[in-house]
Amino acid sequence: MSLVEHFTTYQRWRNGIGQDIERLRRWIADNDLGDAQNDQRLQRLLERLREDKLVVAFVAEFSRGKSELINAIFFAGYGNRILPSSTGRTTMCPTELYYDATRPAAIELLPIESRARQASIAELKTYREEWASFPLDTDDAMAMAEALKHVGEHKRVTAEAAQDLGFAIDAKGETGLQPDADGCVDIPCWRHALINFPHPLLEQGLVILDTPGLNAIGAEPELTLSLLPSAHAVLFILAADTGVTQSDLAVWRDHIGAAQGRESGRLVALNKIDGLWDGLRSELEIDDEIDAQVDSCAHLLGVPRQQVFPVSAQKGLVAKISKDNGLLARSRLPALEQALAEELVPAKREIVGESVGAEVHALTDQIHALLDTRLDSLREQLGELLDLRGKNQGVVDYMMRKVRQEKEDFEKGLQQYYAVRSVFSQLTNNLFSHLGMEALRGEVRRTRTAMKEASFTLRLSEAMNGFFIGIRRNFAQSAKEVDEIGKMMSAMYLRFAEQHGVTLDAPASFSLHKHEKEFDRLEKDFQKHFTLFNILTREKQVLTQQFFETVAAQTRKIFDAANRDAELWLRAVMAPLETRVREIQLQLKRRLESIKRIHEATETLEERIGELEHSQSALLAQQTQLAELVARLTQSVANEDGKAGSEADRLAA
Repeated sequence: MSLVEHFTTYQRWRNGIGQDIERLRRWIADNDLGDAQNDQRLQRLLERLREDKLVVAFVAEFSRGKSELINAIFFAGYGNRILPSSTGRTTMCPTELYYDATRPAAIELLPIESRARQASIAELKTYREEWASFPLDTDDAMAMAEALKHVGEHKRVTAEAAQDLGFAIDAKGETGLQPDADGCVDIPCWRHALINFPHPLLEQGLVILDTPGLNAIGAEPELTLSLLPSAHAVLFILAADTGVTQSDLAVWRDHIGAAQGRESGRLVALNKIDGLWDGLRSELEIDDEIDAQVDSCAHLLGVPRQQVFPVSAQKGLVAKISKDNGLLARSRLPALEQALAEELVPAKREIVGESVGAEVHALTDQIHALLDTRLDSLREQLGELLDLRGKNQGVVDYMMRKVRQEKEDFEKGLQQYYAVRSVFSQLTNNLFSHLGMEALRGEVRRTRTAMKEASFTLRLSEAMNGFFIGIRRNFAQSAKEVDEIGKMMSAMYLRFAEQHGVTLDAPASFSLHKHEKEFDRLEKDFQKHFTLFNILTREKQVLTQQFFETVAAQTRKIFDAANRDAELWLRAVMAPLETRVREIQLQLKRRLESIKRIHEATETLEERIGELEHSQSALLAQQTQLAELVARLTQSVANEDGKAGSEADRLAA
């Protein structure tokens, strides 16, 4: 299956799940089994599916043929090169290719001078007036290619000006930009590029991240701390004639390899194998030399041999445009495309499937519990009324007194529930005093003040490290609060079930572990990129700016995600109790009203029994329908080809 076919299948699979969730949402509303909170949960889930993106990052040093490889894999259908791929440095800033139907086709460029402000790229994406915009004529491949040359624009500035913008300067050119005789260096004109146009794969949610070389990567910490780690697949490009150079190894080690915490979704392309087609050696000799280079690259990078793919991007592009199948096979491009599809799409499908399954099952478990409660109460009412058949008025009076007593006992028991709600609110406030965004803002303010007041490099380093210590302290305290809430709710669930004779599953568990792991990765990357050498060689203002643009901004994202998860858990852990309390109150009220009517007119007994039997049948039907909807959704998630099974289709019909 080709890359395009994989993406088409994935989109069909994702759309099918969305349709099943929408069908479930309508059914819940039609049967009066939901509330505003649950409807919002399903709405957010649908929005996440619609906005779902698959990010592929292409990373290489300069002149490895990276842009040509992107052209060959994704844009050969235009019959021309779309991204500039001439000799020299063509990609001077990180470039995202995506599609947003609500915006016009255009290339938007963020000026490099924006680095002087304390604002991240993610934040500046919300202020498009800060970006220079150039329209794209998607009907003219030549005009589009010409417009995209803006990505490679650069300018000459003094070394001091470049350093103020965060670029490393090195007189030898080994660890930074090398000044010329006039003390000047070339830097990109643009900090980041966004290219929006309606390519078929981009329309399906693919996002391509094209990165510049090592010096530019090091100058944009947000690229290394956020964009690359969040990519679902990273393709690292080497040149067949040079193999793994020292600078290649540095990029792999610092930004891509398994040391970054991920092994899957990392592929290596050994490009420009057509340079070995010199006409003097046999195909067998050429293959042997390519195999030797593949073995060498795999060994130096520490990856399995099957993760290294020798290709010729240039010949692959030519072959696709000219429809030369023989040349395409010799370029070996199809093998890389197949591997990329098999790495990217199934892994992403698994992540989305697990997320959807967990969210839907948590919600439908609540609805099942609600239906069980209604059914148990209805059967109890029905049993009582059946026992009244042929009984005298005294028995009816007794039943009324009994229900009233049960109502009074339940309302007395509610005092415990309200007391727990009060403690729950207090513990929730305690949790967000450590985990909430205001707590993070406090740490940011404290760190910013400490960094501004630091007079020595050691103090500056201590201030930055103090930020991590403070955040870890907040996580540790939050974990204690979560544990205390969980224990209290478990005890309350058990007590409530015993007092009211209902069945309650254990409250949902929750952990901040995944957010702490993400913070671990951030700290690890920080320690790597904000070394003592960097601190010593950069101005305090630049360091402070970069720290808050990258580390603080990424921590804000982690806290934001942790807050959303905590809020969902807190609602989920209290919802079953609230639902049961409402149901018991409602059913007691209905029983009392029913017996009152029978007390007033005994002849209505049979009519009421008939109503309850009809309601019982309706509840049983709802249980069956819910099970069918969940089964269909589960089958859709498990179906890799994106097509619903015949049994599920029959149930839906």
